[in-house]
Amino acid sequence: MAFYLGIDIGTSAVKVILLDEAQREHALAARVLSVQRPAPGFSEQSADDWWQAVDSAVSEIAAKCPIEIAAVRAIGLSGQMHGLVPLDSQNTPLRPAILWNDTRASVEAAELAEAHPEFATIGGNLVMAGFTAPKAVWMARHEPELFAKIKTILLPKDYVRFCLTGAKISDMSDASGTLWLDIAKRCWSQKLLGFCGLQIAQMPKLVEGSAVSATLLPALAQKWGMSPQVVVAGGAGDNAAAAVGLGLRNTGEGFVSLGTSGVVFKITDGFAERAEKAVHAFCHALPNSWHQMGVILSASDSLSWLCAVTGQELEALFAQMKSEDSDKCWPLFHPYLSGERTPHNDASAKGGFFSLSRTDDAGDLTRAVLQGTAFAMADAMAVLDDARGQQTLIATGGGAKNAYWLRLIASLTGCEIAVPKNTDIGAALGAARLAMLADQMTLACVCTPPEVAYTIQPDTELAAKLAPAHQFSRQLYHLISKM
Repeated sequence: MAFYLGIDIGTSAVKVILLDEAQREHALAARVLSVQRPAPGFSEQSADDWWQAVDSAVSEIAAKCPIEIAAVRAIGLSGQMHGLVPLDSQNTPLRPAILWNDTRASVEAAELAEAHPEFATIGGNLVMAGFTAPKAVWMARHEPELFAKIKTILLPKDYVRFCLTGAKISDMSDASGTLWLDIAKRCWSQKLLGFCGLQIAQMPKLVEGSAVSATLLPALAQKWGMSPQVVVAGGAGDNAAAAVGLGLRNTGEGFVSLGTSGVVFKITDGFAERAEKAVHAFCHALPNSWHQMGVILSASDSLSWLCAVTGQELEALFAQMKSEDSDKCWPLFHPYLSGERTPHNDASAKGGFFSLSRTDDAGDLTRAVLQGTAFAMADAMAVLDDARGQQTLIATGGGAKNAYWLRLIASLTGCEIAVPKNTDIGAALGAARLAMLADQMTLACVCTPPEVAYTIQPDTELAAKLAPAHQFSRQLYHLISKM
C-alpha cells in the first residue's frame, strides 16, 4: 500500500499528516511555532524554525510508523502565504521572514499602488501591506545592504521545500500572493518584479500544485527511512490547499473558513479580477483553475483577544450568552483589530465596541464579537464575483464548531452552509492530496467532498433583525476611518 505525507507550515504551528492511498489517517504530528514582534506592526519568524519543526514532526512519525513511512511515495506542502524569505548567494536567510500579518510596509504598498496600477490588472490584486512585493520594497528602503545581497526570494513552504530537496520551486497558488505573478498567464511578470527592483532570475521555478517539483534529498530519505525516489508535489498556499482538502475543484464551489483570519473562497471560471473591492484573485492549486477570496484578518482572533482582555476561557464566554438575545443587535463590535483587507484594504483600520450600556456583560460582548465578525464576513462575501449565485459553502476551521456563528453568516450572506463531520479538515490534508495527484492518482478519486454532519439554511427573519446594525456598522467604519 502507498502512503503520502502532507506538511502544512502555519503561523502558529507546523502540522504533518500521514495518509494511505485510501486517505485513512495513520499519524499526525504538530510543532508549535512562535511569532516575534520586534516593533509595532512587525510580525516575523525564523525560517530555520520551520525546518526544525518539520524535521522533528516527520522524525516523530517515522519512529512511530516505520513500515508506513518506508512506503511513502510523495510529499505535499502547504503554507502561510505572502511571507518574504530572502536568501543570499549561500542560500542562507538574510533576515527573519516577514509574515503575512506584518503591516510595516503600508507606506510602500500605497506608493506601489498609486504608481503602478498594473499590480491590479496583471497581478490581480490591490497592493496590500501583507503581500510580498511591498515587503521587498520596504527591505530595499530600510535594509539596502541586505536587499543588495538577495539571490533568491522564497515563500515559507518553499523554503521548507528547499530544505527537503535542494530545489528552489514554488507553485501557482502561493506565488499568486506575491503580487509578482501574471495571474492569467500563470508565470512571473518581469514588469511587476521590475517595479520592486527585482528580476525573474531571483524567483523560484514555477510548477502546478499537483505536479512533481523535485525529489527528496538522499540524506533525508535515509534519515527518515524513506525510499530515495520520494517526490515532492508543487503544493499550495494554505487556503488553496484547504480547498483541495475539502474536495473543491469545480467552478462555483466554495468554503467559509473561521480560523485566526476569516476567509470566503470561491472557484472561478478563469481569472476573475475584482481588485477595486480588495478581492484576492489567485491561481488555484489545480491546473487551469483560479479562485477568488475575501479575507478578514481577525475572525477567531477577535475571540482570542476577548478571552485575553476578560481573563476568561472561550467556553465560559459562550456559556454566558443568553439564547433569548441571539437576535439582539447591541452592543456592536468592529473586528478590525489588525487592520482589514476585504473590502476595505485598510491596514490602519481599528476595532472596538460601540453602543455599550451599563447592563452589558461578558455574554453580550461575546455575542457582539460573533455578530461583528459575521458582518465583516458578509461584506467580504458580497464583493466576490457573482457571490449571490453561490448556494452552498462548506464550513471549516476552529470557528466552524459554533453553530450560532455559522447561522449568522448563512443568514447575512444568503448562502447555505454545509458543516462537515470533521470541521478541522485543513491544509495538511490538501497537501497530502496534492502529493497523491503528483503520484498519478486521479482527481476524481482524490478530491472528494467531506461527509456532511448537518446543513444550516439562511434565516431571513434573523437577517432582517440584524440588518439595521449591519448597515450602521458599514457607516461607522467610514466615520472612524477618518479619525
